Amino acid sequence: MLLAAVWLVSGKPAAAHPIPFSYLDLRIADDRIEASLVAHMIDLAHELGIEQPERLLIPDVARREADAISDILGPRLQVAIGDRLLTPVWSEPEVLRDRQSLRLRFRYALDGVPGRLDVTAELFPYDTNHQTFLNVYEDGSLRTQAILDIGQPRTEYFSGTWQGTGAVIGKFVPQGVHHILIGPDHILFLVGLLLLGGTIRQLLIVVTAFTLAHSITLSVAVLNLFNPPGHLIEPAIALSIVCVGADNLLVGDGRDMRAWIALGFGLIHGFGFASVLQAMQLPPRDIAWSLVSFNVGVELGQLAIVVVAAWLLAALRNWSAAAGRRLVVGGSVFVILAGAFWFVERVFFPGGF
Repeated sequence: MLLAAVWLVSGKPAAAHPIPFSYLDLRIADDRIEASLVAHMIDLAHELGIEQPERLLIPDVARREADAISDILGPRLQVAIGDRLLTPVWSEPEVLRDRQSLRLRFRYALDGVPGRLDVTAELFPYDTNHQTFLNVYEDGSLRTQAILDIGQPRTEYFSGTWQGTGAVIGKFVPQGVHHILIGPDHILFLVGLLLLGGTIRQLLIVVTAFTLAHSITLSVAVLNLFNPPGHLIEPAIALSIVCVGADNLLVGDGRDMRAWIALGFGLIHGFGFASVLQAMQLPPRDIAWSLVSFNVGVELGQLAIVVVAAWLLAALRNWSAAAGRRLVVGGSVFVILAGAFWFVERVFFPGGF
């Protein structure tokens, strides 16, 4: 029980009793999940209203309380495939006298190995220190471990099948789209790059440079090759926005440097994307698919922004060249001011005003 050892050396105090954790094993087969939950007698006695917890170590008493235990713990331990909650079939409890615990066995019927399982465990909410140590086995091998507690009662498991890979893609592509669409700094950087307009070829080069750059650093950070701290990256992203706006105002009839700006600052934006991806629960066996899927989602969201913004800017220039020029100036000033505001906020007021 490696996870239990980690918990013990952390020095976290136990409020209710010396062993405030349970052990949950899920063994996935083609047509079922065999589950085993080891729960301490003190926790079970508290929920059952039994004043002498050691009575649960009497086999006859444990069997007599079996239905009450399953009625209490069943709603608190949920295993789901998508929106479908699996229904457990409970067996008689086994007394583990040396551990002062009961082993509760149950199973879930399956139609086949699922791509993704969602596991939620809030077994003994009366004890805020209680933790559930989860082990998931597939093909007879331990595939993943997790600690579920009051702060993080839920985890996901993606199976080692094509259905599992599909589930990973189905989760992380939308996450990538969502992240860039709700990230005003990334959007403003992209729009700032498009303000000057240009041919389709020019815009493709700019967007491709940005994509290539942030894809590199996103991968580098997620794979833990190099990952600078967020308190440096977030102000740098804001500064990149200021630079884009300033370049628009200073370029005049000079050389178009937007592709180089997109390439250079795109490296910084990639680290920003990585911080979001790393905050998610990445399936250990599918890091590569998670990374690729999230990046594809970012690109799809980015493509939508580029197409809409480029079309609107081109339509304005076709309607009035003078209005297009005023938009470049006004838009660039706005980009500079927004980037400067974010820079000051992130450097001097990282917790917000």
